Amino acid sequence: MNTIVLLIGCIALCMLVGFAGSVFTPAPGSEWYYSLLNKPSWNPPSWLFPPVWTVLFILMGVSLSMVVKEGVDTPIVTAALIVFAVQLFLNFGWSAMFFGLQSPFWGYLEIAALWISIVLTIVLFGAVSKTAAFLLIPYLLWVSFASYLTFTLWKLNP
Repeated sequence: MNTIVLLIGCIALCMLVGFAGSVFTPAPGSEWYYSLLNKPSWNPPSWLFPPVWTVLFILMGVSLSMVVKEGVDTPIVTAALIVFAVQLFLNFGWSAMFFGLQSPFWGYLEIAALWISIVLTIVLFGAVSKTAAFLLIPYLLWVSFASYLTFTLWKLNP
């Protein structure tokens, strides 16, 4: 497969999942998130999330393409791709749980599972390509922050 086509396809897949999850995010002025939900003083401004997630989904796609390029017929690549697919699904699921169900509690449980799956993805990607694993570190850091934020939102909104 052409490397450029693979790269574009992998980035598009990750961006598609991000876009799919965004259907659950609140529109500016939506009552639950913007008015009813108690947020900590350090809650990032809403405008920050789209550019951060765009960069993270691009990095995820680049990372994915590096692993796929090594050949999907090896057991380690197959395992890495399965775990990557799980974390991608969990990434989508956080928006559905937190915003769709309007539940910081379920969002926190979801993001905890997401965090674990990202760590596993990094470990497995690292066995295939150190660079691919390294590209996922910003994602892990952001989700670590988001996990703490989700936990705080759950505690502020029992």
